[in-house]
Amino acid sequence: MKLLRKTVKIVGYTLGGILAVLLIYAAAAYGLALIPVAAEPVPPGGERVVVYLFTPNDVHTDLVLPVRTSQKDWSQEIKYSHTTSRDSAGYDYLAFGWGDKGFFYIPGWGDLTVPIALRAAFHLGTTAMHTTYHTEAELMPGPSCVRLELTPAQYKRLVTYVRGSFRPDAASRVQYLPGHTYAGHDAFYEGQWAYSFWHTCNTWTNNGLKAAGQRAVLWTPLAGGLFAPYKAK
Repeated sequence: MKLLRKTVKIVGYTLGGILAVLLIYAAAAYGLALIPVAAEPVPPGGERVVVYLFTPNDVHTDLVLPVRTSQKDWSQEIKYSHTTSRDSAGYDYLAFGWGDKGFFYIPGWGDLTVPIALRAAFHLGTTAMHTTYHTEAELMPGPSCVRLELTPAQYKRLVTYVRGSFRPDAASRVQYLPGHTYAGHDAFYEGQWAYSFWHTCNTWTNNGLKAAGQRAVLWTPLAGGLFAPYKAK
């Protein structure tokens, strides 16, 4: 009987602890996303580089950059030949998304398993950069797409941030991951760092907005938190 009571107490404390952590996490995800990070002031006029904040599904977010500018030609590394279509016609923008390979590689949310979720949540998996070529017509501003105009200096910082999210090989080249694709115009590459419940794909995007001096939030693991400052404009 004593052993049973002790076991029940341990189970109760464990479940209570898990519930407390979940409640704290939910409160942080909601509360910290309400604290805005203002865009840095820039003088009017001058050259601007157009980029986009984009969500394909209201869960994951991408930073979408022009394929070629005077500062960076992404097609030299993120090659059209790495996509199954191998088509360059009209694809003038390139979306970058960071995330856990386990999440990325499943066909759909119905295929998500508990082991995949736990590895991702607790910093135990490996990550990838998912890149998707887009036409300009696919990037119409709306609830899932925000147009941003960066100064050359801001864009340079964003390029540095995005490029630094790829895990390079010994020759400092991006590492293509063949055999994984969602459509004919996307490709995967090895990513830096590890995914966790504290550092999600949307946290990565939020940090990119901060690096580029754009409006962001203090912290968010969710796509909705990223778009809130722009909806409130």
